[in-house]
Amino acid sequence: MRTAGFNTKFLKTLLFLILFRVAAYPQNVPLTNGFAHNDYWHKRPLFDALENGYRYIEADIFLVDGQLVVAHVFPFFKGSRTLEKLYLQPLFEKVNNKSEPYVSKASPVTLLVDIKTGANSTYDALRPLLEKYKSMLSGYEHGRFVQRAVTIVLSGHKPYRTVKQEDDRMVFIDEDLRHMDRDSLGTEVYPMSSCNYNALMKWDGTGECPAAERQKLCAYIRRAHSFGKKVRLWASPENRTVWAELLRCGVDLINTDQLVDLRNFLTTTFASTKKIN
Repeated sequence: MRTAGFNTKFLKTLLFLILFRVAAYPQNVPLTNGFAHNDYWHKRPLFDALENGYRYIEADIFLVDGQLVVAHVFPFFKGSRTLEKLYLQPLFEKVNNKSEPYVSKASPVTLLVDIKTGANSTYDALRPLLEKYKSMLSGYEHGRFVQRAVTIVLSGHKPYRTVKQEDDRMVFIDEDLRHMDRDSLGTEVYPMSSCNYNALMKWDGTGECPAAERQKLCAYIRRAHSFGKKVRLWASPENRTVWAELLRCGVDLINTDQLVDLRNFLTTTFASTKKIN
């Protein structure tokens, strides 16, 4: 009887631990369609996004006195919120410590770095910084893409010419969705294509999405997907009706400041939504 009692107690304890673990980490399920816009606005930059399942995360940077400072408007005081301290160091520690939520080659993160100061001068400062973390960064090496735990994609003021001329590099570029045909290069330079939502759509989620707007958006998405590029529309309305329509049309990454709301939508409501594009 003692053995039976011990087994019952052991099984109850084991079940409790399993249920506790599931309850503690439901948000860690990777969101393939989520994009954490201006992530540094959140209480815990990077960590809030990762713990809610986001694998695409954005940080704006300014070059200030040789430092790459994370901010939305020009930081007149350099401060301590640098790209390295908020993002590169913590990501490096996660990759090496193998702590949850995991960041690895099998569970990668894309960090979109939006350059707010001069393209070339900022990239000149960024390049040696990234060199310190090369072991975790995806790269274009000897004519091919090499996947690692973290991929850096540049947006904003983009050093197009410099990046395209580099044979070996640790960065890629976020292409303008509306101007894909201006450049014949593919995902080896442009893994993502994006533009302002309002440049293609005026619909705010009220009533039906106008057919002409839907057709226009779908055409751009099909074009991007034919090159293997992921699509994002920034400044899109933050409501579930618009999110659902964008996803139905084939938009890959939903831009949001509302991490929990979008996570809940993607893991519940959208699970039953069918794509039309």
